[in-house]
Amino acid sequence: MDPAQQQLTAALDSLDLAFTDEEPFTAGGCTYCYGEENFAELSGPPHLVSEDMVSTVAFEVPDHWDDFPRLYRRLTPRILRAAATDTLHVDVEVIPSRLLRAAWTTWPPAQAAALRDFWPTWWRATLHTHPDAAPISAREVLSVITVATGTLRPWLDIWTSIWTASADAHLAEFVDDVLVESEITDLEMGFYDEYHATAELMDWLLTDIRDRVHEPRLDDPDHLDFLLTEARAARPGTP
Repeated sequence: MDPAQQQLTAALDSLDLAFTDEEPFTAGGCTYCYGEENFAELSGPPHLVSEDMVSTVAFEVPDHWDDFPRLYRRLTPRILRAAATDTLHVDVEVIPSRLLRAAWTTWPPAQAAALRDFWPTWWRATLHTHPDAAPISAREVLSVITVATGTLRPWLDIWTSIWTASADAHLAEFVDDVLVESEITDLEMGFYDEYHATAELMDWLLTDIRDRVHEPRLDDPDHLDFLLTEARAARPGTP
């Protein structure tokens, strides 16, 4: 197994250990959408919750549960493992939105630390896996970890530091994706568009990794001027 994938597996296992919860828990919520059998399943050991129910909790709006933060916290290792292995049956970009609603940074120190360790490990494993073999795209992973942590630049810096064919292949795919219809000029990340990424991405694209991107659209002076103008407009405090 590739070292990056070994580290990801170890990080996922560490999440399982950090989130072991021996305290009794009784799930409850909207009885119109869920029955007693669902609540009984969610009240039991997290590792026995079905994949479908894990996906349901990952996506369901918080007010459908009596104690959403506790329920989501218990299932976070299952949700993130499913996301990292592409077995989550919903849009992974909803995960950070739910984690923020569950106030993950205030969770018990060992759990919050396990999550902080997981983000860069997942990101590096993604970049070290060729896009054709990666479970989900670099853009999706980047969106998840950016919204969850409230910061983009550290993850771009990691991308800059990884000089591999797989990282460059992800880069080519990402750049092509965000330049379609000039999406990068108003690019927001997250299921609810929580993070506006245009200014930081444009700065990074045209400085840090410009020599690694073979993109004709960036060689067109008129198109590049348009992108720069839009990027400046997106930067807070710019006239």
